[in-house]
Amino acid sequence: MTDDTAGARSDGPGGRRAVVVGGGIGGLASGVALARAGWEVTVLERAAALEPVGAGIAVAPNAVRSLAALGIDESLRELSALQGEVGMRRPDGTWLLRTDADDAGALFGDRTLVLHRAHLVGLLADALPSGALRLGGTAEVVDPGGTDRPARVTTPDGDVEADLVVAADGVGSGTRTRWWPDAAGSVAGGSTAWRFVAPAVPGLVGSETWGRGIVAGVMPLADGRVYCYVSVAEAAGVPDDFTALRERLAGWHAPLPALLASVDPADTLRNELRALPAPPASLACGRTVLVGDAAHAMLPNLGQGGCQALEDAAVLGVRVVPGADVPAALHRWSAERRPRVQHVMRLSARIAGPTLWTSPVLVAARDTGMRLVSRWSGSLGTRSLRPVMGWRPPT
Repeated sequence: MTDDTAGARSDGPGGRRAVVVGGGIGGLASGVALARAGWEVTVLERAAALEPVGAGIAVAPNAVRSLAALGIDESLRELSALQGEVGMRRPDGTWLLRTDADDAGALFGDRTLVLHRAHLVGLLADALPSGALRLGGTAEVVDPGGTDRPARVTTPDGDVEADLVVAADGVGSGTRTRWWPDAAGSVAGGSTAWRFVAPAVPGLVGSETWGRGIVAGVMPLADGRVYCYVSVAEAAGVPDDFTALRERLAGWHAPLPALLASVDPADTLRNELRALPAPPASLACGRTVLVGDAAHAMLPNLGQGGCQALEDAAVLGVRVVPGADVPAALHRWSAERRPRVQHVMRLSARIAGPTLWTSPVLVAARDTGMRLVSRWSGSLGTRSLRPVMGWRPPT
């Protein structure tokens, strides 16, 4: 981190200096949104570089529109694969549900785009003003600020005062722990996930396969490679390592065993899935606001974690403008965002529940239910997601 941030002071009442703590998707997007709104933005990221970590990400229609509001649209589509026909399968390959992305796109107003997470991070970083991103130093919010005083952030180079602070420091947010002492911490989601990018498989159809306590998903990327993820419920017995995971899925339908065999275990990511049981009662404290996982970490089963962070940013850039009464504006932003993210968190948890089942009776009933839904009304599940995927940012 360069030292020209140290000792910086806010502009006082009605000032326009904004500091973002955290350089993930939510932090970078917030920085872009605020810069477009006229704020003087600094994004502080503890990593020394924005390394190409992570795997793929599905950018749902609501997030596609959020990115368009940040001026990131055509470049996003150039790096993305359109999600084609998708569905859900049993481990033997039998289809439980199938849906067409064109139909979903017509319903939601856009199609889901799939790309490597590092590409999305790169697009957001490139959209920041020159010099706004500062890498390689920890940052801690030591005063959230108030109506009559600025917020203050401590860095290795000194203190930074700000008229607005965005805490985008993840599921284990130190900002949330310190300044939202009554907020619940993260809890285990009941499963462990592996994520990786595998070599291309010609003719691959995106799908998610549900077994007994195991879910495996595949999504084609624009360059032909395949984004893959596998989650294993604790009740199913989490494999000790990736080699054991390969053995567990050896009898599953093609191309899953081949995809797992094609990657070096060192190139995979393994994480225990964690989520917040609920967002804090308010996402704002003084001049400081929580966004992304710091505010509403959720289970990944709806694919909305990063998407909701992008929504946070898009709304923030519209609702909190330089010269405004920042504490009041942030509380209004919180009142707008909290009910929505709480709904999405609950829906994600509800979808996750049946993926943890290991009982043969429950799994058979679950699979039968999905087949019946597909046979009688293949679009029923898709239509139920319209309130989530059909969201549009304010103007």
